[in-house]
Amino acid sequence: MLVFARKSNVGRTPIIASDEEATLLRMEERLPPMLSVIAGMVDLTGFFMLGNIFTAHITGNLVVASAVVVRGGPLNPAQLLAIPVFMVAIAFVWLIARSSNRRGPSLVRLLLLVQFLLLAMVLVFCVAAAPSSNPHGIPACVAALIAVSAMACQYALLRLALPRAVSTAVMTGNLTNTAIGTFWMINTGLTELLRQVVASMRKFLISIS
Repeated sequence: MLVFARKSNVGRTPIIASDEEATLLRMEERLPPMLSVIAGMVDLTGFFMLGNIFTAHITGNLVVASAVVVRGGPLNPAQLLAIPVFMVAIAFVWLIARSSNRRGPSLVRLLLLVQFLLLAMVLVFCVAAAPSSNPHGIPACVAALIAVSAMACQYALLRLALPRAVSTAVMTGNLTNTAIGTFWMINTGLTELLRQVVASMRKFLISIS
């Protein structure tokens, strides 16, 4: 009986691995379109209801803020805080993924749960505080930055758990790659990772030039 159990356990290992690989492939095919729709809805809501802030296409806030400075007018503080908050949120998501020791579909489900909780937090906060009544007020800024954090979780999910999947925003995806590469470099201190960060930063700079 012991021999039979050992053989059966060995036989199950490649089946489990192949099942996980098949699940991961399905996620890589189906998740990006769905996440793109979510990012578009969150972006439109933030732009029209929370003071012209891009919560998904983060780098677009640089363009909007620059245009406001040139023509004059009130500057939404959330536009200036979006990129720093995005980087901090990426760091937290990276830490969650690293400390969980999860890989593949398990990591995807964990990060999707984190994103869902952040988006639910935005919904509850907006219902309670009605930030759209004053798009340049503090409640609107808080709601926008929570939404930015949710989108940061989404982009980190694609890079950490589904690296072969297409990005839902090219420029913001390059910013995500740069941030995650920096965190890996700080954590390990490897020279090879430094070259990856430089390459990601070069792509990001080329995309906004």
